[in-house]
Amino acid sequence: MQDYIETHKHRFIEELIELLRIPSISADNGHKKDMIKAAQFVKTKLEEAGAELVEICETPGNPVVYAEKVISEKLPTVLIYGHYDVQPPDPLNLWDSPPFEPVIKDHKIYARGAADDKGQFYMHIKALEMLNSTNQLPCNVKFMIEGEEEIGSNNLEKFVVENKDKLKADVILISDTSIISNECPSITVGLRGLSYMEVEVTGANRDLHSGVYGGAVANPINILCEMIASLKDKDGKITIPGFYDRVAIIPMEERIEMSKAPFELEAYKNDLEIEDVIGEVGYSTNERTSIRPSLDVNGIWGGYIGEGAKTVLPSKAYAKISMRLVPYQDSAEIAELFTQHFKAIAPKGVKVKITPHHGGEPAVTPTDTHAYKAACKAFEEAWGKTPIPTREGGSIPIVALFEKELGLKTILMGFGLNSDAIHSPNEHYGIFNYLKGIETIGLFFKYFAKTN
Repeated sequence: MQDYIETHKHRFIEELIELLRIPSISADNGHKKDMIKAAQFVKTKLEEAGAELVEICETPGNPVVYAEKVISEKLPTVLIYGHYDVQPPDPLNLWDSPPFEPVIKDHKIYARGAADDKGQFYMHIKALEMLNSTNQLPCNVKFMIEGEEEIGSNNLEKFVVENKDKLKADVILISDTSIISNECPSITVGLRGLSYMEVEVTGANRDLHSGVYGGAVANPINILCEMIASLKDKDGKITIPGFYDRVAIIPMEERIEMSKAPFELEAYKNDLEIEDVIGEVGYSTNERTSIRPSLDVNGIWGGYIGEGAKTVLPSKAYAKISMRLVPYQDSAEIAELFTQHFKAIAPKGVKVKITPHHGGEPAVTPTDTHAYKAACKAFEEAWGKTPIPTREGGSIPIVALFEKELGLKTILMGFGLNSDAIHSPNEHYGIFNYLKGIETIGLFFKYFAKTN
């Protein structure tokens, strides 16, 4: 495997760069043609890699690319999931280079989608090519690469339900997570869920002169800030009634095991250029971002934000708020609890409108399965170290959906780093991680195909 990768690594990198040039931004309807272009690119590369059935499956939104390489019905089947859509690149002025003009710097590829998730799902296509070209493919492989993950995968459940026979497999394999470091590989065994809300606060029926009306009429921006501030108490705990009712309590024994994962608080703060961390009292930084729920404002706007001054008391203010959830919280229930509470705390001088956006359920994957053991062996052979099981703070709603509809557990074998700046300016993905990921995926197939 290493010889094949070494021989073809420059082409592997150039192909990924070509994919990264496509601005497949699912949140922006102006990029519909780019979504189609990205899907077609993925289809072509799967065909070139040796998949025998490759098709672009239309949905009410962006298409799903499905492919399979079935060599024997008697062999186990791995279903690979990934997404070709990317986050918007804003703010553009904070990028050191254009987000869709990939550059290689310090052995990393800088571009939107480099680590999330184009660089990671493309490893699987190259792993298929490598094994197929060298006659070493030991099991059946299926692909389902979608184009709406970054906007909530709204059409994926319908696709999965309608294609259960097509998607039959023995395990799901996803590379859309990270490892602790290149010196300390890890496998993600838990993900937080998500409930994403947009709020609108309205005061007067029009913008007002702040001198004439200021101090007498509710300012929606002031009110919104006060309402948001009240959502957490001084100990960092979320104040929404009922919010913690279903939160899983992690035994101290498991918390002690989690604390063994390498983590240097000072290095963490230095990397982010912050003086200190904050969060829920009684929990470590790693626990706050994995086994505990959170609430954060993702955007807030209203009034005049142009150049110079305009003394206006705005009619409306807006915010987008996300809540990360842990087992056994339910995203729909949390959305309802948030809606009830946020409306209840609004003063009489304003009206509140709340719009739920996408959500997803938390997930935990077992560490005692044949598939997990195969992933461990793959890391041990490729990296020379046993991976540490970790929980991540991000969300991949498809994991819970796969278990519900297909009855399959997922192996979250990602190769990114927390420093890859996903969803941020200057997103990047290490070339070492990209190439080593291809090798590790190939080894996973090898060990998974072997009987227990």
